[in-house]
Amino acid sequence: MARRRGKKRGRPVHGWLVLDKPLDMTSTEAVNFVKRLFNAQKVGHGGTLDPLATGVLPIAFGEATKTVQFAMDSPKTYRFTVRWGEERSTDDAEGEVVESSDTRPTREQIEELLPEYTGAIMQVPPTFSAIKVKGERAYDLARDGEAVELAPREVMIYELRLVDAPDADTAVFEAVTGKGAYVRALARDLGRDLGCLGYVAQLRRTAVGPFASDKAITLEKLEELRHKDADRTALDAVLLPITTALDDIPALAVDQQQAARIASGQAVLLRGAEAPVAEDTVLITWKGRPVALGTVEAGMLKPKRVFNLGS
Repeated sequence: MARRRGKKRGRPVHGWLVLDKPLDMTSTEAVNFVKRLFNAQKVGHGGTLDPLATGVLPIAFGEATKTVQFAMDSPKTYRFTVRWGEERSTDDAEGEVVESSDTRPTREQIEELLPEYTGAIMQVPPTFSAIKVKGERAYDLARDGEAVELAPREVMIYELRLVDAPDADTAVFEAVTGKGAYVRALARDLGRDLGCLGYVAQLRRTAVGPFASDKAITLEKLEELRHKDADRTALDAVLLPITTALDDIPALAVDQQQAARIASGQAVLLRGAEAPVAEDTVLITWKGRPVALGTVEAGMLKPKRVFNLGS
């Protein structure tokens, strides 16, 4: 006998929230906390932040979860402080000291090295990372005392600049990175190349693609809004559109009949001199409303992810 599918718990909330994640909270804990506040049916996030990191954590609700990958693939901006003189097991302040040095770099030495860390570089991820090794997370193996060897991989560092060097032991940087790059690994490798060792003492993410810190809201503010009204209207008002993560995706407007076909999963033939013949990914809209994400192949518009937003 088939099991009846139970009614979904929570409200059908749709959109993006830019959370200012606090210190000492995992991304999963933050997402679960926010999900309870909104009483939302479905929630996801656009890029993990370590517990010791603060800042921008984009959280997707409902149909916005279909655009999470675009946030994950977006450039990310960080401001971080490196402490020279020690290397730690986790490459941040949480780990144990594994090696130390009395050497300290000058500002000139640091700035001279930065071009080598800009562009496409090879980077070995931190031992304490979420990368899987033979089906297990690297950080789980490391915590169990197992030796973890991670292969170097190519990552993109779009920008890396020295913001401040307040004293001999400390340097503050700002970096814009591509998918899969680790700021902790940047600090570790800079310290090794400078001959002084180093680890991330503070880390704040200030942007994930179109999600920036000027739109971020704290958990305290969200709790305050939650108690404003019983139906959570004030909370819902801070959400950004589900298409926010799609700023760089070309949009293609269709008519009502085409929108209906797309919404039912059917492809449509594009006509007209200006109709695209091929396009890897497009946002399909009708009267400004998102209908689906799709592709254009040989003049055929094919839906890949349909947005179910009701009438």
